[in-house]
Amino acid sequence: MHYNAIWLSDIHLGYRDCKAEFLLDFLNKTHGDTLYLVGDVVDLESMKRSFLWPQSHHEVLRKIISLANSGTRVIYVPGNHDGLVRDIVGSSVLNIEIHPHYVHTTGDGKQLLLMHGDEFDHAVLCSAFTRVIGDAGYSLLLRLNRWSNRVRRGLGLPYWSLAYYVKNRVKNARAAIAAFEEAAALEALRWGVDGIICGHIHQPEIRTIDGILYCNDGDWVESCTALIEHRGGKLELIHWGDLQQAIKSDHAANDATITAPYRLPRLSP
Repeated sequence: MHYNAIWLSDIHLGYRDCKAEFLLDFLNKTHGDTLYLVGDVVDLESMKRSFLWPQSHHEVLRKIISLANSGTRVIYVPGNHDGLVRDIVGSSVLNIEIHPHYVHTTGDGKQLLLMHGDEFDHAVLCSAFTRVIGDAGYSLLLRLNRWSNRVRRGLGLPYWSLAYYVKNRVKNARAAIAAFEEAAALEALRWGVDGIICGHIHQPEIRTIDGILYCNDGDWVESCTALIEHRGGKLELIHWGDLQQAIKSDHAANDATITAPYRLPRLSP
């Protein structure tokens, strides 16, 4: 499947709960003229605490470098977990351009600001956000997510994000996410652009806030989503699981063109 652009963020290579195998499968089955990496690609913070680098994580990195060396324009906007990369913004490494932020123009002429999103942490400071999905609680949630999907695999069921389900069932977490989204929209308004694309909060979304298009491409720890731009400029969120289903349907329909639907939130298994 070929797109104008693909946005990925919060991959967290080097972190135990990174779904590197899913992402590698996604990258092998899609292609974009431009690939945007919107921060937290390699989780340097996690690796400082406990070094982890499985082969699947290495293969994702190799795939991204291969894309950059074979005609795909790769633009990298670092995040807070790979913050050391911010020391070399403005440079190009292995044909990957590194920018502190970036403005993308869609096929239908919309200008979209790209930022990782940790710049908006002030919007949720001193809120229930840190208590509900802060480091300790979030680690527990991901551990439960891991175990629940082991059980689901044993039952022959597809991947389902317990972490996403819980976050969207907690009122205070939802309020904090909304505050983040509104702060991002205000930043786009300040820049004078049509919208903003970010990551950081692991919450995939496309919605309009006071006339500003807010997009969050999600993550590859919980939701396993990417944001894509079709040839005409239409933006869409794709869930890895839905992409698999779309490809199966595509083959069954003798190569008919099918756009993978985005069905999050998946609030029931």
